[in-house]
Amino acid sequence: MPPEPKRVTSRRKIFPALILCLVFGLFGTHRFYVGKVGTGILQMLTLGGLGFWVIFDAVLLILGKFVDAEGAQLRDWT
Repeated sequence: MPPEPKRVTSRRKIFPALILCLVFGLFGTHRFYVGKVGTGILQMLTLGGLGFWVIFDAVLLILGKFVDAEGAQLRDWT
C-alpha cells in the first residue's frame, strides 16, 4: 500500500492561528492548534523563546509560510 501523499494546503486557517499566536503565543497555543504538540510544549516552557519565537511564527503566519504538523501550509485566512 503506497504512503498517503502530504496535503498541499492545511485544513487549519491562518486567522485563528495568528490570533492565538498574538494573544497566547508565549504559551504555544497556536502550535497546539496546528498539531505541533512537541514544539508547543517547548514554547510553553521557554515562554515563546522569550518572545522571539512568537514574533518569528507571527511573521511566518502573515506571509503564509507556516506549516501544520503534517507539513501542509496554512494558506486560507478564514
